[in-house]
Amino acid sequence: MHDRGSNSGQLRHFNERVVLDVIRRNGRASKAEIARATHLTAPAVAAIVDSLESAGYVQKAGKKFGGKGQPSVMYLISPGGAFSIGIHIGRRALDAVLIDFSGEILAQESHEYDFPEPTNIQMIGNKIIRAYLQGLSGAKERISGLGIAAPYFLGGWGEELEFTAALSAKWRSLDMRSFFSAEQRDLPVFTENDASAATLAELLFGFGLKHRDFIHLSINTLIGGGLVLDGTLQTGPNGNAAAYGPYPVTKSKLSTTTPSPGPFDILLHRASIYVLMRHLRMNGVTINRVRDIQDQDANIQRLVLEWQIDCAEALAQAIIGSIAVVDVDALVIGGILPQRLLEETTTLIEQKFLALIPAGLVAPKIYTSQLGAFAAAYGASLLPMHAQFGPDRGVLTKNALEKKHVMTGAAT
Repeated sequence: MHDRGSNSGQLRHFNERVVLDVIRRNGRASKAEIARATHLTAPAVAAIVDSLESAGYVQKAGKKFGGKGQPSVMYLISPGGAFSIGIHIGRRALDAVLIDFSGEILAQESHEYDFPEPTNIQMIGNKIIRAYLQGLSGAKERISGLGIAAPYFLGGWGEELEFTAALSAKWRSLDMRSFFSAEQRDLPVFTENDASAATLAELLFGFGLKHRDFIHLSINTLIGGGLVLDGTLQTGPNGNAAAYGPYPVTKSKLSTTTPSPGPFDILLHRASIYVLMRHLRMNGVTINRVRDIQDQDANIQRLVLEWQIDCAEALAQAIIGSIAVVDVDALVIGGILPQRLLEETTTLIEQKFLALIPAGLVAPKIYTSQLGAFAAAYGASLLPMHAQFGPDRGVLTKNALEKKHVMTGAAT
């Protein structure tokens, strides 16, 4: 069910966001359909839609025939209503995307490196931002902002990421909001951890279109997660909700792991891509990029399967612990694994989970994400859009209205 709107005049900005969300989720919708979904009055919806159309945020999309009375005029999100840039800073690559208001990717690129040296990352990012802004020079007033996604505590996992102490220290001292200041100029900047950014992408353009309560797990260089409840991304007071890396699990059975000194290990040491790459390397395999793992010889496939089984067992434990605390109806597995390997890993996770789940818990449906390795960058690009146009109840407060409202101000 969509968020209910309000017919009170002072809530018009929130109502605009709710109307936009209904249109986006349905692809296209008539005023009558919007009114039914939002519980707003027909006159209120008509005023909002007409104002949004006048402002360039929605556009007519033909008519719907077959019902009683006159054909219904349909509306969809206008692609040119806004634009946004997203950058994901990863362990091995910087990914960037440019999107329009409908969520369509207009440009995307990836730049690889051996280590994420901040000076190099800054240079690459500024160059990309400059190029994207130049391409949008005719629509500067429509650029909603820059979103940046990166693993939280990037400088805190130096041993796992094989960072030098100096490189870890650099990342711990960086201010991400001003990191690309040479090119971001007056753009609003939004930052989020990469797993939560990928979860936002899933919420708005993935399985979130069917499920309003789900957990998203990102099997990246470091494992991460995101939580969605009642259609809202939950990040917590410290921005660290669903931080699955430190989740306690049993110890790994892989021959290449270093036994943990305590009674348990943590999920990061079992379900992360760096563990897979280390397992391959310590068995004489010199593959450096996870995308190159697919379609290798039987020996490499055997080593990958060993990691998949160990990873799946640990993730099954983490999922069981999670659903004992938070009731969700879906769980989505994503990340940077090649799609076939990701699907195989998801199947193993589901099998282990169903074999271990105790009585008294309701098993969520487990899916493989279809968003691919660019999910975090895509989610980063959605951060400005969602902050300025999403149905966030924070806009119901006066301060939030002053800070976040960029809409039409239609009277409802």
